[in-house]
Amino acid sequence: MPGGPMAAGDGIGKNAPKNKFAGILMTAFAAFGGILFGYDTGTISGIKVMKDWLRTFGHVATDTTAHPTGYEISSSTESLVVSILSAGTFFGALLAAPVGDAIGRKWGIIFANGIFCIGVAMQVASTAIPLFVVGRVFAGLGVGLVSCLVPMYQSECSPKWIRGAVVSAYQWAITIGLLLAAIVNNATQNRDNHSSYRIPIAIQFIWAFILVTGMLFLPESPRWLIKKGRDEQASKALARLTSLPPGDPENELELEDIRANLRQEQELGESSYADCFKTHTHNRILLRTLSGIFLQAWQQLTGINFIFYYGTTFFQNSGIKNPFTTSVITNVVNVVMTIPGMWGVERFGRRRLLIVGAIGMCICEFIVAIIGVTISVENKSGQKVLIAFVCFYIAFFASTWGPIAWVVTGEIYPLNIRAKAMSMSTASNWLWNFGIGYATPYLVNKVPGSAGLEAKVFFIWGTTCFCCIIFTYFCIPETKGLSLEQIDVLYQNTSPKNSVAYRRQLLADD
Repeated sequence: MPGGPMAAGDGIGKNAPKNKFAGILMTAFAAFGGILFGYDTGTISGIKVMKDWLRTFGHVATDTTAHPTGYEISSSTESLVVSILSAGTFFGALLAAPVGDAIGRKWGIIFANGIFCIGVAMQVASTAIPLFVVGRVFAGLGVGLVSCLVPMYQSECSPKWIRGAVVSAYQWAITIGLLLAAIVNNATQNRDNHSSYRIPIAIQFIWAFILVTGMLFLPESPRWLIKKGRDEQASKALARLTSLPPGDPENELELEDIRANLRQEQELGESSYADCFKTHTHNRILLRTLSGIFLQAWQQLTGINFIFYYGTTFFQNSGIKNPFTTSVITNVVNVVMTIPGMWGVERFGRRRLLIVGAIGMCICEFIVAIIGVTISVENKSGQKVLIAFVCFYIAFFASTWGPIAWVVTGEIYPLNIRAKAMSMSTASNWLWNFGIGYATPYLVNKVPGSAGLEAKVFFIWGTTCFCCIIFTYFCIPETKGLSLEQIDVLYQNTSPKNSVAYRRQLLADD
């Protein structure tokens, strides 16, 4: 799943009353940022197979059996239209830190929505590929900024007692956005004019408006305000977030904690990106940096975005009568099965669920590949089995690799390199998202210049999921229940494959 939440730090309001409205409001807005993000990435799967969109941006098809709408686009155009958003998000994610530091977390999110809306307007107005693609780039920049700035704002402003729920709810909301996109696409697909694709795209203005309006009423991050020397404004912002009166002793203690943490970071000094790749360090900096970067890469290589970017086309080519309905079903599975993942990550642990999820996805994908190769598209029972195992595959991803990859990358880095290492792992996610989005049409489509793998592409995804099992076993430690300081100790004294026993020892000795 593209660009999920990432949080660091203790949050604020750790001593504030737990029944105050501020925490609930933060949780709601964490979720809404995810809906905007998920909806944007989910619209293109259905739009690019709509008859009017193909008629407007493509050309008359020579093979009407393969292209029942009578129109088609080339593999290169399909690759460009789908993947260019991820190219924009890659650069947007890298820009998020300087934008957030320069103008603040709150106004950074509002600025990101402005860029996003420019991209949406271009896509709505376009009747040719060049403007549509440029619009996708601008939308991608906005999405990339939002994907970093919203979790950054949440992690700095959410009360500590609900910070974990806020982060998990944001990931869950991304899946809800994907589901909403599938529903809207399904509702407009049969319109025989430009409204068929313009309505799903233009609805994004509504999500952006709601998010911006809400952010206008929320305070800036107290941590950012203190960093800028605006202590009085920080005190007022913290009072709003904790629902305690300004000058309350708990708030003053909180502000002093924030100042102390900032002093600690300043004492560590400014680290460079080169420091993230040091080999001779007692706390295994290189292993931790590469583990986060490759964990995000393997998350994309599970093949999940094949379903959400190209699922409608794949189901259509597999002989399934209503691919849009099937796309809605797969998105429902994605939403529902993220909930046990949010619960299970603290119940069963990160490492165990990543291994179980990779095994489950591996088995399901090989079964889908075998069904696709051996059973005719006219075999209705066979196609129902294919859909069932695609749903099982999505269920394994949504409850394991979807949310947990982001949880792990938010935990494993030491303080002095955390921001830079997180930015690289986020960029890794978007870079692989772009690469897979661009390459998939060339792998799947049966047209000159493409490999024509169709369902056989699941042999590739099954193999990469097998690699995920090996990677997790050797590189990802069990960190459930450990503080960030204890995770440092774990890396200093044991290997990931022996981490389960050492974790128990750490907890027993605490």
